[in-house]
Amino acid sequence: MSIFTEAPFSLFLLLVNGLIGLYSLNMDPSLVGRMAFTPSRIRDHREYYRLITGGFVHAGLGHLAFNMITLYYFGPFLELTLGSVSFLLIYFGSSLTASAFSYFIHRSNENYSAVGASGSISGLVFAFCLFNPFRQLILFFVVPMPAWFFALAFVGFSIYAMKKKFKGELGRIAHEAHLGGAIGGVLLTILIEPRSIQIFLGQIGL
Repeated sequence: MSIFTEAPFSLFLLLVNGLIGLYSLNMDPSLVGRMAFTPSRIRDHREYYRLITGGFVHAGLGHLAFNMITLYYFGPFLELTLGSVSFLLIYFGSSLTASAFSYFIHRSNENYSAVGASGSISGLVFAFCLFNPFRQLILFFVVPMPAWFFALAFVGFSIYAMKKKFKGELGRIAHEAHLGGAIGGVLLTILIEPRSIQIFLGQIGL
């Protein structure tokens, strides 16, 4: 029996993200701009749907593939552990906290725009870390590390990268969305399943 028969919404999100991503990249590139998270459009034109739709379009095939591979590995575990409704709350809730954090930072930036499911994916990864802090993760499919170390390194690098980005010294990756999604994923998981704190503390020996 496929794991997706017991975690149907993980499969659903994979399919929806994949179909919209491929369609926007190959058939209608203008869809990316119409769906992207754009603070100026939200602020001036009340296009609040962009808080969510930006998570369904991607900047390229590599961007889409990386997010979907991560969803494939972490989504079913959380859906099986917490149930489909809770899984969806964490997925979309993390997307909203990622957008909210990014909006707060870039609300006055007329040129800022972001796409990708990275906020939601970050939330899922950090929710997973609450239940499995010592599970080995393979960074970039090469470097093994325990989940707790990945989480700390992720937060540290995101903060560092955000500072560099504001100075114009480090790329265009939406690190603030990653951080906002990670925070949302942890807080929502704790609210939905308070025992996750005990599970985490028990595994680290506290």
